[in-house]
Amino acid sequence: MTTETQTQARPRFALGRVVATPAAMSAAGSRGIAACLIRHAFGDWGQVDAEDKRTNEEGLREGTRLLSSYHLPDGVVLWIITEADRSVTTALLPDDY
Repeated sequence: MTTETQTQARPRFALGRVVATPAAMSAAGSRGIAACLIRHAFGDWGQVDAEDKRTNEEGLREGTRLLSSYHLPDGVVLWIITEADRSVTTALLPDDY
């Protein structure tokens, strides 16, 4: 996490119900997914490009979907997507999308 993210006392948004695809569970396990969920909730969007970062920051203000992307130690990419209404957050692999 960035220093800015670490100093925030609480998450920037609600995750809602958290779900994960079987492939994400197999690749990351519950601990790996939990670590990524924490980063996501605090606004550390992982390895997304500058445009996606801007889109996420706008999404926080405007109530649209949020997407983070994290590279796991074995090189697998894990996405975390929170729906616009903040009712559900899904951990998935890009191939699951």
